[in-house]
Amino acid sequence: MSAKHSPYDMGLAQNPANFVQLTPLTFIERAATVYPHHLAVVHGAVRRNWAETYTRCRQLASALSKRGIGLGDTVAVMLPNIPEMVEAHFGVPMSGAVLNTLNIRLDAETIAFMLEHGEAKILFTDREFSGVISKALRLLPVGKRPLVVDVDDPEFVGGEKLGSIDYEAFLAEGDPEFAWQSPSDEWQAIALNYTSGTTGNPKGVVYHHRGAYLNAVCNAMVWNMGLHPVYLWTLPMFHCNGWCFPWTLAATVGTNVCLRQVRADLVFSLIKEEKVNHFCGAPIVLNLLKNSPDEMKAGINHAIKVMTAGAAPPAAVIEGMEQMGFDVTHVYGLTETYGPAVVCAWHDHWNELSLPERAALKSRQGVRYPMLEGLMVADPQTLEPVTMDGETIGEIFMRGNNVMKGYLKNPGATEEAFDGGWFHSGDLAVWHEDGYIDIKDRSKDIIISGGENISTIEVEDVLYRHPAVLEVAVVARPDEKWGETPCAFVTLKNGMEHTTEEEIIEFCRGQLARFKVPKTVVFGPLPKTSTGKMQKFILREQAKHL
Repeated sequence: MSAKHSPYDMGLAQNPANFVQLTPLTFIERAATVYPHHLAVVHGAVRRNWAETYTRCRQLASALSKRGIGLGDTVAVMLPNIPEMVEAHFGVPMSGAVLNTLNIRLDAETIAFMLEHGEAKILFTDREFSGVISKALRLLPVGKRPLVVDVDDPEFVGGEKLGSIDYEAFLAEGDPEFAWQSPSDEWQAIALNYTSGTTGNPKGVVYHHRGAYLNAVCNAMVWNMGLHPVYLWTLPMFHCNGWCFPWTLAATVGTNVCLRQVRADLVFSLIKEEKVNHFCGAPIVLNLLKNSPDEMKAGINHAIKVMTAGAAPPAAVIEGMEQMGFDVTHVYGLTETYGPAVVCAWHDHWNELSLPERAALKSRQGVRYPMLEGLMVADPQTLEPVTMDGETIGEIFMRGNNVMKGYLKNPGATEEAFDGGWFHSGDLAVWHEDGYIDIKDRSKDIIISGGENISTIEVEDVLYRHPAVLEVAVVARPDEKWGETPCAFVTLKNGMEHTTEEEIIEFCRGQLARFKVPKTVVFGPLPKTSTGKMQKFILREQAKHL
């Protein structure tokens, strides 16, 4: 059958007047043009408006370009939540380069892997991380070491400079009027984010401009942020590019209130001083605030919206936040979906329920973001959706423009993740009859501790290096503060029975990032299948009841 020629296809082609590639970079240009004097960034004594911030971003892009950085190059940053981190989210992609935000909590070996695998040409780093970064750089072959630029934040005392130039001097090399270009294709990479894998090295998740644009807008929609929100950076900006909120804040012309370190006293004082009305965080952050002294919480007399995700938040934590007068929105997503892509969308009639009933509803992960095209709970083999009965367990699948491009230099893992035309999350859930999903378990053995992913295999690899360890299996143990912590089940070698829990933990401290170190060690034989495979589901149950 020949293709039908429609009058709607004749003389109506795309052209520069009616079709533009989507990019979140246009948000900051608009913010600086329409609201140039509105406060954009607060950090200690630093207070900059959107015009000043936009100028600095253009200078950064220009300075990178003058250094030969452009399309397809990687620029890595090892920074806390400070103004330079906000600027990197615009200045780096304005040069055509890809932004790789490094997890500031990782060990030197993992950072070195990321710098080499991502082929970072330039690294912006803060003095606070000079110990880890100097070690990571020494682990890299000389020819693969990036140019190091020091960010010298006056709010931090200590550490040392490692680079040949500091950030302000680097910025001064750039043109404040730099004529940056939007991407010629919205499928162009904007960011690289590493996720903890269950098998060895982390995987590099690649974001494109279109997805970043759409998820940034979705954040503003589902949270009803309106114009000029005041947003406190309790969420690390290295996490899925701060769940796309650096771009959301430019779209809503909000204020970025920076926070180097999540401490309850700082959070409450900034909420009061800056009239913060929005912040995000893993359940551990909510728990920290909930359990703070009453005098610290006193004096807040304006409405505050909280967005939480990570390990599923206990209903009790949500209930505690609501009792403090904070309105909690629960979202769910993965690094592969630009951060949150599912939201527990609220219905007004639920307000009539009791607080515990509301908290139980809010602890569900929810329904798809407005710009996520598909969300289902299905059989992982057949992709047949499960019955919406709140009991049948299946895997969570997503599809849409806010799903990653794929994994960097890993076509096998990319193909596997997208098998059948859906993104396989690896998370197991039930589907309620109202369409809301509810996570019940994780098919992968990833532990989420304080919002950070921990690969059990990575921890097991370290434990196997201990001279007394014969066999080991690591599982998640529920933890009131962190959500989950690593629990190691260890079988000792004959004659090594004198080895203590403290010795095992101390051994791990020397080789793992602090949050990955097992908090609990249990000695004894390990349950296995007839083929010798560890039965981790049995160990998880044991860990729950320790």
